Parts: sequence; C-alpha cells; structure tokens
Amino acid sequence: MPLHRGELMIFRQLFDSESSTYTYVLASRHGGEALIIDPILDRVERYLQLLHELDLNLVKAIDTHIHADHISGMGALRDRTHCVTVMGQETQADVVSIRVADGDNVDIEGLSLTAIHTPGHTPDSYSFLAGDRVFTGDTLLIRGTGRTDFQGGDARAQYNSIFNKLLKLPDETLVYPAHDYKGETVSTIGEERAFNPRLKARSAEEYAAIMAELKLANPKMMDVAVPKNVRVGLAQEKLLAEGFGIVAADALALPSQPGVVLIDLRETRERQQHRAIAGALHAPYRDLAANVNPGGMLFELSRATGRKLVFYCAFGERSAMAVQAAHAAGLTQASHIHGGIDAWKKAGGLTVECR
Repeated sequence: MPLHRGELMIFRQLFDSESSTYTYVLASRHGGEALIIDPILDRVERYLQLLHELDLNLVKAIDTHIHADHISGMGALRDRTHCVTVMGQETQADVVSIRVADGDNVDIEGLSLTAIHTPGHTPDSYSFLAGDRVFTGDTLLIRGTGRTDFQGGDARAQYNSIFNKLLKLPDETLVYPAHDYKGETVSTIGEERAFNPRLKARSAEEYAAIMAELKLANPKMMDVAVPKNVRVGLAQEKLLAEGFGIVAADALALPSQPGVVLIDLRETRERQQHRAIAGALHAPYRDLAANVNPGGMLFELSRATGRKLVFYCAFGERSAMAVQAAHAAGLTQASHIHGGIDAWKKAGGLTVECR
C-alpha cells in the first residue's frame, strides 16, 4: 500500500562527504523489503552493513539520473543482492531493469513511490514522491537548484519541472535532495518557495539567465563518473557466449517449440504497459528464489515436464540473473532472451495485451 504521512517506516539518510551526496534507504518494516535511492559505489559495504543490521532485503535500487560527481553503486548492489535497478526511461544507461515514465509507481512491500519526470539538470532526471516527502535528485536542492550547463541540461526545462511539477506539491511536503554543500539535511516545498533565491525568477527566461551566470567548474570526477554510470548493465554477453542467451531473432521461434516454456519476470504494471509474449508464464522476479529452488513452481515444472525454462524481462538484466539463480538451483538448461522483450519487439516479435 502507498506510504502515507505519519505511517511507521524505516528511513535512513546517509551522507558521502567526498561528493556531498545523500543516499536514502526506505522500508516499511524490519525484516521486510527495502529500496535505496542514489547509492554511491564507494559506500556499498556501508549500505550492506546497514541492511543487515536492520534485517532488510534490498529489492530495488534507484538512480534519480546519470550522476557526474560520483560512480553509482547501483550495479554493485545489483551484483551483491540481486536487486532490481530502476531509472527513468530517458536514461542513456546501457541496461536498467525497470525504466519508469512520469506517473509510474515504484513499489516494494508496504511502500509506493511515484516517479515524476523533472528534466533540466539532465534529460533523465526524475524525482520520487513517497507520501509526505519527495526525493528531488539534483533538480531542487535546499536553497538552490541543480546546474543545467552540461550533460544535456536545459534551464527552461528545469524551470518547468520545478514550477509546474514540484512546487505544485503541498507546502508541507518534505524535500530530500541528492546533494547539499552547506550541511542542510531537509527542507519543505513551502520553505523553498519562500526562501530559495533561484525560485524568485518570474519566468523561464529569467530563470535561464540566472543559471547562465553561475559559471561553475565541472565536477572533478565528471570524465570518469559519466562513462561508468552509463555502463551499469549486467554483462549478458557472457551468457550468450556460454550458450545460455538466445538472441531475439532466434527467440522468435520459441513459442512454437513444445519443449520450451517462456517465463515473464516483469511486474504486472510492466506487462500491462508494454504487453507480453503470447503463452508466456508470468512469474515475477521478486519471487524468483522461491520459484527456482526445490519445491518451487518453476523447479517442479521443469523437473516434471522436462521442458527448458527460457526467461525474459524488459531488457535482459533480470533474466540474466534468473539464469544464474536457476543454474545454481540445478536447472542447468535454463536460458534467457538476450536484450529482453525490448529486443524481441525490435526483431519483429509479436506481443499480446495483458490485463
């Protein structure tokens, strides 16, 4: 269910002094599912320790945009915890498990965050609204706003994101940014409306003029961080070389093969929005461990019928991890569709609507 104001939850704001970055861990209860927003590679061990101490299972990692001042920890957390990676659909990152659009929800047990596309700092910038608080990335900072002079930045787009989206939220909405350079930890929409000097601009043109005068130096890690953060995907090529990845052109024949069962790992929302391959069995990735281990639905299906499991997801990241998990459970013939249903569609594969 959605997070409502005053509802008990686990919330941690973590700070990295090198990049002045805030990372956020959210969960609805001890022993439950958790998500993390804007993790940093150098702090991954710290996050894992905290998750262990709070008895949390990390299921989703979100980056609000492609960062230029630090290397994201999203890929490392995926590799260590098998969590699902999430970014906006405009991102140039090579492979992300779930790509959200404006208004989509990011759900875990007990919590629902609404994605708000807030471009301007970068084209793929998103904010995430969770009940009484909004995580604004680099779009709206405390008494400031994110720079718009590189990485496809657009001051007029940012003006629209702030004034026509974020400032439409209730004044009491808590603002949690991805950065702060003065020691501030939290603000509110009302405070920023009243006291943020850049929000005194009376038009997009006036705001663009303010941003053009900043003349800031490039982040010191930009030349390293941006290329690294564009390459966050799980390397599917290894499975392909080993014979456990099926390119989309070859996968088109799979639905007619009696010895194969296609497994759709995506969430219900993804299936409804982006359709599915006809005849595929829906077995969401979040239930993978229970399904592929002895006694699980997919384990017993494979053993009872002798059919080969072929996983697919949106872009191939979750299905590649599913192949690894299935092999570890003894289902050594499991494979996946390289590039996911995205590649399937590009190869001319047919899809059906899902209700």
